[in-house]
Amino acid sequence: MPVFDATTLLYFLEKDAKPPLDPATGTVVTDPKARIDFLISNLESRRETIVIPTPALSEVLVHAGKAGPEYLKILSSTRCFRVEAFDQRAAVELATMTYDAISVGDLRAGTNATRAKLKFDRQIIAIARIQGQTAIYSDDGDVAKLAKPLDIKVIPVHDLPLPPTDPQAEFAFPPNGAYQRSE
Repeated sequence: MPVFDATTLLYFLEKDAKPPLDPATGTVVTDPKARIDFLISNLESRRETIVIPTPALSEVLVHAGKAGPEYLKILSSTRCFRVEAFDQRAAVELATMTYDAISVGDLRAGTNATRAKLKFDRQIIAIARIQGQTAIYSDDGDVAKLAKPLDIKVIPVHDLPLPPTDPQAEFAFPPNGAYQRSE
């Protein structure tokens, strides 16, 4: 069961979400929604469940505005998604992660994140850990920094493949239906 962070969930739900930049090239990532849709399709075909941590869901809903109820409807009606709450087990996991960071003298774990953002990011990671997950799909660099020492791989959208192109689409018909024979 992979975990989706707010960034990945946003690309799935919002067709007009601003695409991220590929850090290696500095160029805009082409068609993040198609990449996420292709990933979801592959995960569904393997009957995998995608965990949506409630802190990630709340981040998406903050920006959703009037689309919020529709987003919730999509997530609840798509069988591959399962929203997981920040519960008592996750709270214990978060406390342990935060205590460990304080013990080594680096609460921010090499990030420049605010304390509030650290709490959200660590909540998402804590939920992933208690669910036994080792992969979070996210474009959040702070999540990646926080997850790395915990052996959780963070996969950004630019690393996801585009869906294969339909070879028949290359042979599009002329719009007026007029064909000319070449002789």
